[in-house]
Amino acid sequence: MRLKSTALVLIFAAALAGCNDTLESAVYESPKVANKVEQPLPARLVAEIQKKGMDRNAPIMLRIFKEEGILEVWKAKTNNRFDKVVEYDICAWSGRLGPKIKEGDRQAPEGFYPLTPYHLNPNSKYFLAINTGFPNQFDRANGRNGTNLMIHGACSSSGCYSMTDAQILEIYAFARDAFKGGQQAIQLQAFPFRMTAENMARHRHSQHYDFWKTLKVGYDHFEVTKRPPEVNVCNKNYVFNQLTADGASFNPQGACPATTTPPALTAALSGYNAAYDAAYAKALKKYDGKIWYDPTEAERKALVADLRKSRAHDLAFAPTGSALKAGRFMRAEEAEVANQTPITGTAAVNQMAAAQSNQPAATTATATTAAASTAQATTTAAPQTAAEGQPAAGIPIPQPNPLVPPVTAAAAEPAKKKPLWKLWSSE
Repeated sequence: MRLKSTALVLIFAAALAGCNDTLESAVYESPKVANKVEQPLPARLVAEIQKKGMDRNAPIMLRIFKEEGILEVWKAKTNNRFDKVVEYDICAWSGRLGPKIKEGDRQAPEGFYPLTPYHLNPNSKYFLAINTGFPNQFDRANGRNGTNLMIHGACSSSGCYSMTDAQILEIYAFARDAFKGGQQAIQLQAFPFRMTAENMARHRHSQHYDFWKTLKVGYDHFEVTKRPPEVNVCNKNYVFNQLTADGASFNPQGACPATTTPPALTAALSGYNAAYDAAYAKALKKYDGKIWYDPTEAERKALVADLRKSRAHDLAFAPTGSALKAGRFMRAEEAEVANQTPITGTAAVNQMAAAQSNQPAATTATATTAAASTAQATTTAAPQTAAEGQPAAGIPIPQPNPLVPPVTAAAAEPAKKKPLWKLWSSE
């Protein structure tokens, strides 16, 4: 009995550190294939690839949206623009919206990660796994740490993006074939949600908002070009598709060199940003006085309690529910009751933020100060974490994401370098 208890303690401790291949998934029903590493894509996906005029071994890109619980696979067409081939429902991701900061925080990474053949793990005890590459240059520059953050099977997460075994079998095959075709690095884009104007307005009070605005720059570039952006890091911040002069390089910890944005990309973003600004202003009016509550992992799990009970015998089956379904809006007066703090006038949001973070309220704060032209913003991100909290009795308090007003984003840097812009001017 003592040996059994000790084993359970060791499994639990390992799970806190991250998805580190310590959990056996033998009990979890896996696809019956002769060779999971070389298993070809199923006929339906091969047909979709052919339908879109893609080469089977053409480059791919992965895109993740936490709140929606979606992983997308995009693949290059003959004109080097990418098109979505398939999307999968993520079976489990742990923590809440927001980036991973440190080992053991149970957060799944958010950011841009280059994946090489080295990141494929054919021997994972989670059936198959692809390491996300966390921490990347941005994470290291900002002092973020953590190990063994994966996209894997088994539907169980402690900081990873966990799929079913059948799903990871296909995702792994996509990556394997792309590497066989000569792709050197697959870009993984991990976002908290689809970065539409409405979603950005809905989440504008999050403590992670400034960080998310930097991710949105890369998101927008891909939306406009349908090509994975060129990602660099300087001044502890992401920069996308920037050209440098005279062979200057990017230093993640140092000041950014002089840069320019490719002219064709600038022109394409102009119309895109104008439409975004209008949609954002409309969303601000729609959500005026409303504060989005980001649910805890426990609240998401409660949505799928019956499903989890149906597989109670299977330790490697731990799905999490939808953050969209578990989340909800709170009105300012509801947050006032939850905080037991009188909140009136236009400073309501700031006072609520102060109540959550035990800091003085800012002197100015209105929702309309959110930067509408975030597609070219390069604000230095300085997100913070808080211990995972449970909702209070009655109206829940969004503890890990205290309500802070958005800060106006900085303008993009100028500069110059190679004629990379020609990529965006051609079909």
